Amino acid sequence: MDVPIQIAVSGAAGRISYALLFRIANGGMFGADRPVALSLLEVPAALPMLDVIMMELEDSNFPLLRSVRASSDPAEAFAGADWVILTGGAPYRPGMNRADALRANAPIYLAQGRAINEAAKTARVVVVANPCNTNCLIAATTCRDVPHDHWFAMTRLDQNRARAMLAHKAGVNVDQVTRVTAWGDHGPSVFADFHNAWVGDRPAHEVIHDRDWVRDVFEPGVAGRGQVIHDVRGASPAASAAQAILGTVRSLTTPTPYGHWFSAGVVSDGSYGIPHGLVFSVPIRTDDGETWSVVQTHYLDGRAQARIAANAAELEQQAAIVSDFLPSRTMT
Repeated sequence: MDVPIQIAVSGAAGRISYALLFRIANGGMFGADRPVALSLLEVPAALPMLDVIMMELEDSNFPLLRSVRASSDPAEAFAGADWVILTGGAPYRPGMNRADALRANAPIYLAQGRAINEAAKTARVVVVANPCNTNCLIAATTCRDVPHDHWFAMTRLDQNRARAMLAHKAGVNVDQVTRVTAWGDHGPSVFADFHNAWVGDRPAHEVIHDRDWVRDVFEPGVAGRGQVIHDVRGASPAASAAQAILGTVRSLTTPTPYGHWFSAGVVSDGSYGIPHGLVFSVPIRTDDGETWSVVQTHYLDGRAQARIAANAAELEQQAAIVSDFLPSRTMT
């Protein structure tokens, strides 16, 4: 337990990382008894800002933080990492659409996949920067020596948003809302699954009877929340994204309670008819905090199946846009 967990973070001078790094250093990711070591990756132009963040980490006197280092070389930053958190991506520019973002991010994630393959073959990787499903697909396809079950696209933020909306509608605390799944793509087409969610000890549909609200408010509200925040703040969510990163890693490293699950984008094994090799968010659980499996017991009505199929088609289209960076989707 005295050996620190090695955590590499890209985009380390960015807004999400600024909301994240201090919480990792304070035990928010692996607990109050696990020391950590941070390796921070940034582009050369952002290294002065990263130096300042490192000063703040030092000045905070975190007992669990054993070391911090910075680099602009991905292979150097990722060397020996147990976990790699990829928050860095191409900067958003006015007028940029999803296809533009895909093309701008593809070479970044191609290079980072190669660096992980070279320097951190046993790492587990969480991709945060959007479009995170396809960014994850590019890096994982490139990174042949890291097992496919070590790759995750972060859809926990969508799950958290869904839980918050259901809790508000039902008039309960958010911890009473469980078994929520965010299916598919972390983006405007994500499908927040109301039917399989629970409120307290009852299925959500036995507590919330307003089906018009589910269709017209809940589902689009979860999918569109990020854009609402961006329109007001002029930037994507940062603090809630950091909380979702912590939740993702905690869920992957802590046994899942019986009968429960959580959401993450993983390399599809064909479950629920999702195309093999696509990075797609599904309900998963872990019994030992090391390996995970897809929960296979969800009932999906015709509408849910159609929404999931539409998500798969969207992600297949995204993969086609960056096909030059995807020599094959055959994973190890």
